[in-house]
Amino acid sequence: MTRIVLGTVDLKKSFRLPGGRKLEILKGVNFSVAPGEKVAIIGRSGAGKSTLLHILGGLLRQTSGTVTRPAGIGFVFQAFHLMPELTVFENVVLPAMSARAVASGVTRAAAERRAEELLEKTGLSSRRNHLPSELSGGERQRTALARALVTDPELVLADEPTGNLDSMTGADILRVLADLSKGGSASLVMVTHSPEAAMICDRTLVLEDGVLKKQGF
Repeated sequence: MTRIVLGTVDLKKSFRLPGGRKLEILKGVNFSVAPGEKVAIIGRSGAGKSTLLHILGGLLRQTSGTVTRPAGIGFVFQAFHLMPELTVFENVVLPAMSARAVASGVTRAAAERRAEELLEKTGLSSRRNHLPSELSGGERQRTALARALVTDPELVLADEPTGNLDSMTGADILRVLADLSKGGSASLVMVTHSPEAAMICDRTLVLEDGVLKKQGF
C-alpha cells in the first residue's frame, strides 16, 4: 500500500450565518498527497481554498470527515506572519523552539545550523540580524519560506505565497521555492491564483462547488 503524507476523506466544512442559515464551503473533499509530492490547489475567490488549507494544517476544525496529517508541518502565509520584534534569524529558528519540535528531538544547535543553511540558500545571510520592518516584501516571504523548512517538516502548506508581491518578486519567490523543493523529502500543498505558481507543482487540482477536481474537468 502506498504511503501518504496527507489525506482527507469526505471532508466537509460549513458555517452558521446570522438568522440560522448554513453556508457550505467544503462539500466532500477527498484527496491524498504522497511523500515528496507537490500539489497546487486553484479556484475562484471565495471557493474555500484557504479554509481547506487551514483545516489540512489543523488551524481550523472541519464540520465532518477525516484528515490524516503528519506531525511535522511548515506553514507559509500570504501575509508572512513574522514576529516584528525578532530578527530574521530569530524568526527562522522560532518553530524549532515549539514544544512539539523539542519533543520530537529537535535541538536548538541543530535548528540554528539548519537556519544558517536556509538563510544562505534563500540569499538572506546578510539580512540575518535585520527586523521584518527593514525587509522588502520578497525578503519577508523568503524568511517565511526558511522558517517553514527549519524543522525539516514532512509537509509544507503555502497559502498564496506570491499573493502580496509584485510579479517580478513573486517569480523570484517561486524560483526559491522550487529550488528548495528539488530533491527534498517535504511534500507541498500550495493554494494559489497564479498559473505560474501552479507550474512548479507535480499536479494541479481545482476547488469547485465544494469539491476538488482534476484540472481540466
